[in-house]
Amino acid sequence: MGKLRIISDEKETAEIIKSAVSAELKRLEIGLNKTEKEIKKFEEEYKAPSEVFLNTFTAENMKRGDEEYIRWAGEIKIRDRILEDLKKLKDIEYVSN
Repeated sequence: MGKLRIISDEKETAEIIKSAVSAELKRLEIGLNKTEKEIKKFEEEYKAPSEVFLNTFTAENMKRGDEEYIRWAGEIKIRDRILEDLKKLKDIEYVSN
């Protein structure tokens, strides 16, 4: 885990930063919820978890070909990136002077 340390003589600055991080966490959680719903639609339509899709499917296995394959794979990448960003932000530790 990396550490983030912000030093300020003004308590308000720390509160602004906490508020900004909190807003970003909420934004990411909304995005995660949206992408999870999209992934679930694909998994239900093809009756396969995303892991199986990534390991065995090709565009030829998809009803709508390349476009659909790219959308599903893209949603998985977006989800993974959001999860990574959420973890980093949730690991921030605030320290007061």
